[in-house]
Amino acid sequence: MPAEWAPHTAVWTAWPHDPEQWLEGLDAPQRALMAMVSAIADDGRGEHVHLLVRHAADEAAARALLGAAAASVTFHHTTYGDVWLRDTGPIFVTRDGELSAARFRFDGWGGKYVMPGDTEVGARVMEWANVRGVAFDLVLEGGAIEVDGVGSLLTTKQCLLGGARNPNLDQKALEARLCWALGVERVTWLDRGLANDHTDGHIDTLARFVAPGVVACMQPTADDPNRDALNGIISDLRAAKLEVVTTPSPGAVLDATGMLMPASYMNFYISNTTVIIPTYGVHSDDAAVKAIGEMFPGRKAIGLDGKSVVVGGGAFHCSTQQQPRA
Repeated sequence: MPAEWAPHTAVWTAWPHDPEQWLEGLDAPQRALMAMVSAIADDGRGEHVHLLVRHAADEAAARALLGAAAASVTFHHTTYGDVWLRDTGPIFVTRDGELSAARFRFDGWGGKYVMPGDTEVGARVMEWANVRGVAFDLVLEGGAIEVDGVGSLLTTKQCLLGGARNPNLDQKALEARLCWALGVERVTWLDRGLANDHTDGHIDTLARFVAPGVVACMQPTADDPNRDALNGIISDLRAAKLEVVTTPSPGAVLDATGMLMPASYMNFYISNTTVIIPTYGVHSDDAAVKAIGEMFPGRKAIGLDGKSVVVGGGAFHCSTQQQPRA
């Protein structure tokens, strides 16, 4: 599995449509995610976007928000739960001259969010991409893993060892399967994720490789409700002999009901020409966008509304799955 900063042929994502998953309304997340698509397309300089929609009406609504960026988009009409292609789609893998895919079982994030079509999305994407691969009898979401492309993988005990997804596999067995399926050699386990995280501690809200052996994570403020978890991540990464770079955390970000949301700057997407970073309307937004931008010289750092997307359970990385260039 290549690192995300390696060149992409395309990216896969989807149109948000299920009102039960977007309790503050669909308009804001639809606008935010189509702004993400436009930033990825980057006026034709970026990467091609494959966008799942249910039908012609969805496609028309998406085109209206995309404007000229729709020229960089291929629309696929299908049944799917919602936008979280990072988890429902296949994981593309490469070797010299060859693109393939690893497809894992999807169980609705431990059975919590089972939606029509999601278990079939991975196979459909492989068919549309004209890519063959292997289906593994292992429950795994793409947001649960992070690789640097040269042998290292990050994940969390809360997600993969929490019991709901693969209750019959212990840590050693899971490591063996991850190494076999994704071509990695070393697995570093962090402990736990953010409070109220729908995904049970996905790594892509916690820590991200930004270069081989270099990991970005968030430095908590004194009153951050996730302070202990974030400090533990920094300690665990350093204990694993990984270089750590940090951004500020967004602190407490609340939804319309006053509930704490799993808001994170780490849920950025690295496209060919841009880095799209979720922002939350808080004082640390500008500093986080600047810090992440400095980690990717040569790419434009773009902060976009992530708060409306986190209402549905994730942000920009959760809603994308890159198709690397072989």
